[in-house]
Amino acid sequence: MSAAVWIGVAALGSLGALGRLVLEDVISARVGTPFPLGTLAVNLSGAFVLGLATGLALTGNTLVLIGGGAIGSYTTFSTWMLETHGLSRDGRKRAAAANMLLSIALGIGAVTLGRTIGGWL
Repeated sequence: MSAAVWIGVAALGSLGALGRLVLEDVISARVGTPFPLGTLAVNLSGAFVLGLATGLALTGNTLVLIGGGAIGSYTTFSTWMLETHGLSRDGRKRAAAANMLLSIALGIGAVTLGRTIGGWL
């Protein structure tokens, strides 16, 4: 990869991380529930966009910039796991299980929808 692509990944990664922070905060503030809906919304929207990029058949540097840079830093596996662990640790085992199952099932649906729409475009 060229230096320009590395710089692009860093720049888009910064924007993706900021986007995640803003969306999580807005949703969490408005919903006001201990269930991590902000993280769920971020990960589902990221799965959709990554599916869309795949459906559009993006490759090479473009896919690296979108998938690895922007979406890779926007979505957050570690936060999802930490929040799920926190729910379980706090005795909210059903909420922890729901967070895992919803994230996986809806995430697969979001990436499939994005990929399908991308294939149509």
